[in-house]
Amino acid sequence: MSLIQVTGAAKRYAVASGEVAALDPVSLTVNEGEFVSILGPSGCGKSTFMLMLAGLISRSAGTIEIDGVKVDRPYTDLGIVFQDHNLLEWRNVLSNVMLQIEVRGRDPAQYLPRAQDLLRMVGLDGAEARLPHELSGGMRQRAAICRALIHEPRLLLMDEPFGALDALSRDQLNVDLQQMWLARPTTVIFITHSISEAVFLSDRVIMMTPRPGKIAADIKIDLPRPRPMSVRETPAFGAYTKQIRGLFEEWGVLRRGAA
Repeated sequence: MSLIQVTGAAKRYAVASGEVAALDPVSLTVNEGEFVSILGPSGCGKSTFMLMLAGLISRSAGTIEIDGVKVDRPYTDLGIVFQDHNLLEWRNVLSNVMLQIEVRGRDPAQYLPRAQDLLRMVGLDGAEARLPHELSGGMRQRAAICRALIHEPRLLLMDEPFGALDALSRDQLNVDLQQMWLARPTTVIFITHSISEAVFLSDRVIMMTPRPGKIAADIKIDLPRPRPMSVRETPAFGAYTKQIRGLFEEWGVLRRGAA
């Protein structure tokens, strides 16, 4: 069953010289429970598209519907994870995760077991009382993911959430995120610049062209789950990354190496 229906959604910004096209009209359907990555070069409108999905910025054209309802204001049945963890420095890990519940006016006692379960799934059990400055970058981002999922949202939006991390932390968080998603499937829109990350995590990879961005390819990733890191060494995984890299080379996003 489809959850998200995007039809001809576009965004243009007014500037002194006229208008700048941030996103050409895009159309996309995302089914309930799908993990969909949006992959494209910097400035192609990926983050703009995500903010439009969330109803945080307006569209210049087209429509976006979630579960049959037009998005014309902030959509609240979601969680968002940005590249910056945005944890409150004066609150400990558990308190930061529970902040989502407080803001939504829900009963904290009802969600405390879920918070503890999420923290355990990402290896933060025992760190509940630590402050953000006492954590590594990867640990802070794990806490941010738990905060986004604590209220069991129908939709999870992730905007380059692991882009600032070192390679080892990023790989581990890929595994952690997959584990959390498999345990409690929700619909995920995941923005990334990493081809291998997109293939590893996704059911589908949506490829966007340079600005003004538009959807140029929709690639189904048919790899069994759960996916261990060793799947990256398989011919099937390599074929997907080669296909995606080849398309980016055709579009001039990546330059071919010397012959």
